[in-house]
Amino acid sequence: MKFKYKLKTKDGKIIEGYQDANDQFTLAHELNKDGSVALYIIPAKEGDKKSIFDMNFFQSISLSEKMIFTNNLSGMLSAGLPLTRALQILTKQAGNKYMTTILESVIATVNGGETLSAGLNKFPKTFDSIFVAMVKAGEESGNLPHVLSEIGMTLKKSFDLNKKIKSAMMYPSIILGVILIIGVLMLMFVVPTLTKTFKDMGTKLPGSTQFVITISDFAADHPFLLFGILIALFGGLYAFAKAEFTQKYFDFIILRLPVIGTIVKEVNTARTTRTLSSLLGSGLDMSQALSITSEVLQNIYYKKVVALGIENIQKGLPLSGAFKDNIKLYPVMVGEMMEVGEETGNLAAMLLNIATFYENEVDNKTKDLSTIIEPLLMVFIGGTVGFFAISMISPIYSVMDNVK
Repeated sequence: MKFKYKLKTKDGKIIEGYQDANDQFTLAHELNKDGSVALYIIPAKEGDKKSIFDMNFFQSISLSEKMIFTNNLSGMLSAGLPLTRALQILTKQAGNKYMTTILESVIATVNGGETLSAGLNKFPKTFDSIFVAMVKAGEESGNLPHVLSEIGMTLKKSFDLNKKIKSAMMYPSIILGVILIIGVLMLMFVVPTLTKTFKDMGTKLPGSTQFVITISDFAADHPFLLFGILIALFGGLYAFAKAEFTQKYFDFIILRLPVIGTIVKEVNTARTTRTLSSLLGSGLDMSQALSITSEVLQNIYYKKVVALGIENIQKGLPLSGAFKDNIKLYPVMVGEMMEVGEETGNLAAMLLNIATFYENEVDNKTKDLSTIIEPLLMVFIGGTVGFFAISMISPIYSVMDNVK
């Protein structure tokens, strides 16, 4: 049964929330464990809802906030602080209101006799299966501070990798966005002026000019509809790319794009090896580690390789075989080094070395990506401007020829 409660913590803070319990007395006992005082506990009504601004749909925790939380919790536990006390300190330090709500719930779960991983598992959108699995492994091994430190390092590497990719794509995205805005403004305000001139001249317009004028008339007469169509177009393309039935085709094309395809392969290689290394280092068994690693990968073809690795393990075959058989996705070095790691019994460390190598490769390639994209952007811009210029200027030359 769900209850609504309000309690006062021993440091004077007032907390309100909802929690499931068998009865009010059981919940009161759980809430009062750490010295807090329950002010009231009442059955939650069917219609009890939070404000739309408090809904989790509009709230999130950034990767950097999770990284800070993990590193701070690791440091406090290493210093000897009890888990509940460490979580209470982090709750006070949290700048994100949603993070505060999550930590308060985790504290209540821990005070109720459950584990930290059980508390984190209630928020799968914030703490994914990798995070929870590693924390659980750390609890079972009695080495939670070290595992939290490993999670923090993994999050930092993921944060750095995402940042590099976003930075590399920022320049072309801004340029294309500016071109689109300028193009729409010209269609709405510049072309109509030229159209009036052409009508006054009474000249026959080429097909390209008529095409530009038709789009311009539509943009000038229905500006909001045009913006709606553009938004629907980009939204539809995004949804189409993410749809399950088109995913394999989209992933296939991405992997075969010049330059981009190589970066995608190296990013997936780095994510696979680092995630697997972290999970194995935390004490998870191979099959479980591979299953969780598969969830991190977005490309369907890489998921298939990891699934093949699980089948190999279940059949008693070496994991490296699945990677050696798919050298078009994972470079030859990956399977060979994994095989060495299996033979020496040091697979986790070997996977970490592979991850570090390919993360550096991605770093180097993303630095040069803007240099590679610049000429392509210039060609695209030149082609667009050239088409527009020819479409608008050719009727003028035609009139001048007729005058002669």
